[in-house]
Amino acid sequence: MNQDLREKFADPTRGVYFIGTCPPKKSTEMAQVNEIADKLLARLGQLDYDGLIVYDIQDESSRIDSPRPFPFAHTHDPRMYSRLLRDKSNTPVITYKSVSQRNREDFNEWLSEAWYTYGVRDIVMVGSPSSDGDIKLSLNDAYDVLAEHQQPFHLGGVTIAERHAVKGDEHQRLSRKVEQGCDFFVSQAVYNPQATIDLLSSYARECREKGEAPKRVILTFTPCGSAKTLEFMEWLGISIPVATRYRILDAQDPLAESIRVCRNSLDQILEAVISLGIPLGLNIESLTNRKDEIDASIRLYKLLKATLDLKLAEQLVESE
Repeated sequence: MNQDLREKFADPTRGVYFIGTCPPKKSTEMAQVNEIADKLLARLGQLDYDGLIVYDIQDESSRIDSPRPFPFAHTHDPRMYSRLLRDKSNTPVITYKSVSQRNREDFNEWLSEAWYTYGVRDIVMVGSPSSDGDIKLSLNDAYDVLAEHQQPFHLGGVTIAERHAVKGDEHQRLSRKVEQGCDFFVSQAVYNPQATIDLLSSYARECREKGEAPKRVILTFTPCGSAKTLEFMEWLGISIPVATRYRILDAQDPLAESIRVCRNSLDQILEAVISLGIPLGLNIESLTNRKDEIDASIRLYKLLKATLDLKLAEQLVESE
């Protein structure tokens, strides 16, 4: 499985395509967890996708003063849910891991269990959502622990275009993370295409100056069907321009409008960066368990995959 993703990621002429999901709440009985997994995979049955991404949901209330729009609930172990989905779908699964809650020894043990007990091969490590609170392990220290671990995990990192818009150094963070072992990146959900264009353009330039090939960047998109979902997205730190917010909320069908916004955002990004040589991918998620938003994420996936596939095909023809 791991080799399968590495091989796909290594081919810059093709896109890679993922569906993002969360483990069920910890209070959910295992029989129902199985049903939830089956229902998800049934929804994805008609889709051509390369794998799934399972998030490690943490209470991020230390990051922001305003209350969380949807109450936080602990989930089942992402490693367990990843194994379940992988076994049921025979598809690779990228497993997120929030590293700040464990010390080095605990994290090393987590890695061994992930590899041997749960068959996890592809991981994305994320640090603490804020500098406040009890941070037992920094992201940099976690990279060190992983580098010393005996098993060759396929490692990815998170990239946040909004951070680049504020600090202007996200492309340098990507370069440092590559030095620490990252082979790919997954973005935060895109609703501000210009921030993503600026980041990718800076990253491509940085790679050119260093004489290095850019690593793959997987762009995340999510539909939004209500003011509550939009509030949650903003609470998570997703940058939504005022005009875009009004465009969605004032639309007769906000969900359909958000799909148009996402398609338009991807078009703008591809127009600006497709020639820069950064291998791209897509990750489509639903941030809520509302049926209409989950169904919309499937429609969004089909539309955006077709959009990227077409652009890559055109690019290939032009380069021949």
